[in-house]
Amino acid sequence: MNHFVKALICVAILSVSACNEPNSHEEHSGEAVGQHGGRLLEEGGFSLEITIFETGVPPEFRVWAMADGMPVDPSDVDLSIALKRLGGITDQINFAAEGGYLRGDTEVYEPHSFEVEVAARYKGARHQWHYDSLEGRTNISSGLAAAAGIAAEAAGPAFIRDYVTVYGQVVSNPESVSHVVARFDGVVQSVKASIGDEVKRGQVLATVEANDSLNSYNIAAPITGTIVERHANAGESTAGRTLFTVIDTRVVWAELAVFPSDRPRVQIGAPVKIRTAIGEIEAEGAIDLLSPVAGQNQSVTARVLLENPEGMLTAGMYLTGEIEVATAEVPLAVRRSGLQPFRDFTVVFAQFDDTYEVRMLELGRQDEVWVEVLGGLRPGTRYVTTNSYVLKADIEKSGASHDH
Repeated sequence: MNHFVKALICVAILSVSACNEPNSHEEHSGEAVGQHGGRLLEEGGFSLEITIFETGVPPEFRVWAMADGMPVDPSDVDLSIALKRLGGITDQINFAAEGGYLRGDTEVYEPHSFEVEVAARYKGARHQWHYDSLEGRTNISSGLAAAAGIAAEAAGPAFIRDYVTVYGQVVSNPESVSHVVARFDGVVQSVKASIGDEVKRGQVLATVEANDSLNSYNIAAPITGTIVERHANAGESTAGRTLFTVIDTRVVWAELAVFPSDRPRVQIGAPVKIRTAIGEIEAEGAIDLLSPVAGQNQSVTARVLLENPEGMLTAGMYLTGEIEVATAEVPLAVRRSGLQPFRDFTVVFAQFDDTYEVRMLELGRQDEVWVEVLGGLRPGTRYVTTNSYVLKADIEKSGASHDH
C-alpha cells in the first residue's frame, strides 16, 4: 500500500470516527462545574460535585454534597458510584465521610474512561444520575480498520529473550579452504580456471607434464567453491608451489569478540543473530567454539558457523551479533509493535468489536519483539499490534483529554 493510499485511509478513519465518537472534552464542555472544579450534578435542590482527586495519592473520587446551595454534612449522605468499563467490567465504589467531603474507598485506575452511575440518598430522598466520562476511546468500522492495515491479537504468555551484543567480522571457514598443488612436479601445460571462477569438485583446473615420466595429468578442484588465488601459468614449473586456492563460501565463520563481563553468560550452542554493519544482511547460527585464549583486549572469540548459500557474506565484513543468553516465559506480554505513547503512559489499544480504547501498561522485561506486562491489561484482551499510530492520531485529533 503506497503512502498516498494510506493517507487517504487515515483521513477517512479520522473523519468518520471523530464525527461518531464523543470525547471527554466535548462531553464535559457543556456540564456545570462546581467550586472544586468537579462535575456538578443537581436534582430537586440537592447537588453533588464529583471529582477524581490524584494529587499525592492514587486517583480516588471525592464528592461534595449541597442542599439548596448550602453544604451538607457528608455523613448524612449515603452515596455509591458504579463505573461501567468496556469488556463488561463494573467497578463498585462506596463512600465514607472525611472532613467536609465524601471519599471513595476504591482506586480509580486508568484509563478513566467509563459510564458513570451515581446513586445518593439524603433525608429519605433518592437521587440518581448517569453520564459518560470517556478518554482515549474511538470507534472505527471493521472495513476501515482492515483497509488501514490495523491488526489485533489476544494478549497472553510469551518468551522474553535476553541478549548480549557483540561485534566481529566474517572469516573464511578453514575447513572449506583447499590449497591445490601438483601431485608430481612438472611443467604447466595449460590452465583452465582463473581467479573468481566458480568451480565444481572434480573440475579440471590445469594440465601438467610430469618431470619424471613426461606424462600429462590433470589437476582437479578438490572441492566446490571459488578460486581466490592462482599461481599457475602455462610454461611454468610447479616446483611444489600452491597453484590454486579454492574456498567454498557456502559456509563461513563469524568471529565475535565476547568481553570479560559477558563471558560467564555466553555458552557454546547459544543461538546468535547476525547482521552486517553495512547492507543489513542477516543470518542466524549458534556458537560452535569459545576460544580458550583471550585476545589483547581480554575479549574471547566466539565462533559461529553461518550458512551462506548466496555468497552475500564475504570475508572481512564487519558484523554485529546478538547472542541469546537467557529465555524466560512470562504470563502476559504484548508486541512492541503495538506500543504507543499517550499522555505520560505507554499504552496499547484494546479492541472491543469496533471500539478501541487505551490501556495504560506497567511494563517489565522486554526483547526486540515482546514486552512483559505487569499491570494494566487483562490476559486474553485483544489489542492492536499493527498500525496502532492510526488510533493514536484519531484520538489526538478528536481532542480526547484527561478531564474529570
